[in-house]
Amino acid sequence: MQLTAREEDLLEAFRRLPPGAAAELSALAQRLAALAPGTAVDWSDSWSDTDLQEFTASSLRRLETEEQEEPR
Repeated sequence: MQLTAREEDLLEAFRRLPPGAAAELSALAQRLAALAPGTAVDWSDSWSDTDLQEFTASSLRRLETEEQEEPR
């Protein structure tokens, strides 16, 4: 399997970790992968218009929820 440059960088950083930290990171990655099987990672460094719209909508929902939960 051919790795991308970003995947190679990630693998190299992973290899530099102490064994215990590498084991914890590996377990975390496996748990995260199980949450959304088949999901591809979007490595882009920029936000699309859709990303910005989703972020804004999510932020507004969270603020509304927090405001409703605050005692008056």
